[in-house]
Amino acid sequence: MEPTTQAGPEAAQAQAEAEAAVSRRAMTVFSPADEERRRGVRRMKLTATGLLLFVAVVYVLAKWAEHRGAGAWAGYVAAATEAGMVGALADWFAVTALFRHPLGLPIPHTAIIPTKKDQLGISLGEFVGENFLSEDVVRLRLRAVGIGSRLGAWLAHPEHADRVTAELATALRGALTVLRDSDVQAVVGEAITRRAGAQEIGPGLGKMLEKIVADGGHRRVVDLVVTRAHDWLVLHGDSVMDAVQGGAPGWTPKFVDRKVGERVYKELLRFVTEMRDMPSHPARGALDRFLTDFASDLQSDSDTRARVERLKGEVLGRGEVQDLIASAWTAVRSMIVAAAEDEHSELRLRVRASLLSLGARMAVDPKAQGKVDRWVEGAAVYVVTTYRKEITSLITDTVASWDAEHTTRKIEAHIGRDLQFIRINGTVVGSLAGLLIYTVSRVLGA
Repeated sequence: MEPTTQAGPEAAQAQAEAEAAVSRRAMTVFSPADEERRRGVRRMKLTATGLLLFVAVVYVLAKWAEHRGAGAWAGYVAAATEAGMVGALADWFAVTALFRHPLGLPIPHTAIIPTKKDQLGISLGEFVGENFLSEDVVRLRLRAVGIGSRLGAWLAHPEHADRVTAELATALRGALTVLRDSDVQAVVGEAITRRAGAQEIGPGLGKMLEKIVADGGHRRVVDLVVTRAHDWLVLHGDSVMDAVQGGAPGWTPKFVDRKVGERVYKELLRFVTEMRDMPSHPARGALDRFLTDFASDLQSDSDTRARVERLKGEVLGRGEVQDLIASAWTAVRSMIVAAAEDEHSELRLRVRASLLSLGARMAVDPKAQGKVDRWVEGAAVYVVTTYRKEITSLITDTVASWDAEHTTRKIEAHIGRDLQFIRINGTVVGSLAGLLIYTVSRVLGA
């Protein structure tokens, strides 16, 4: 058992390492779509930087014109472009600080994504757990979907019912193929034996026998037995007489033994014949009384019930009985597999009809829809509340396994283009703000 104990953790660790390697490889490989995004980011960076250079050139020209006495307009342009440069530089610093240290300087609170990657993963996992995996959110969302009515309408179509039936048949065949016969036979045999051993069968047998006798059901069995006994005696009369003669004492004459054998055979044949032909034969009545008394003893007599229990234990303990119980699974499995493979089998036809009936009822019955909705809600809530930590840890562990540099590049490829608009907007808004401030100061100064 020791190797099995060690194999579990080692297999789990190997699987976890394989999943982490796949995750890291996904973050270090840039797909064609990622490369196209990176080219888009570079184009937007050039645009934002070009706008910064443009306002810088305009600022220089405006200051030069102001010093040359070009007029008041030069001061307004210089103020606007100066503020635009400040806004552009500030936003460049802010955007760059998300992904790396600006100008390579280790300024505090910069390169946020690569340095805070793990904390971001933890925060993201907590955010998902609190806002997406809460019981109220799950119930509200599933209730809005109306799974019961949609599923009913979908199942009501024959082609959908056929598809579900085929999928169920495939799944059933697969499950029965995977299961080992020896394991199932052991489980079935143990379950039947345990259940039969735990439940006393005497009273039940007594009630059943009492009803059979009361209804006269046993008489057909008696008729069959005495008829077969009569036919056997007719065919094997010599064997019966030889058996009687063989049991006689050695000192008796042979003709006496033969006469006794013939007499015994004739009386036995007469008794069986009369019992066969006379429904009111005394032996039949005696048998009825015996069965009635035995049925009563099975229900009330402790000694009889104890003897039946001992006999039951002996029968269940025999190897032949255990083999019979175990072989029942093989027969049942073969029958189910054959029925699942046959499209026209009674099993598949009944499953298809049941699915159609269920779909039609669910499509129009609010109670059936409510039951399905509540079941789905309960199952989903159980999963998210029970395994919320495992689900969120998948996020945090996956993010923690990513390489910081490649993660930064990939995130920048996805959102960097939009972030460059912040630089452009900063330049434009800064210019407008600078122009407004300069204008207000000139008006108030006048």
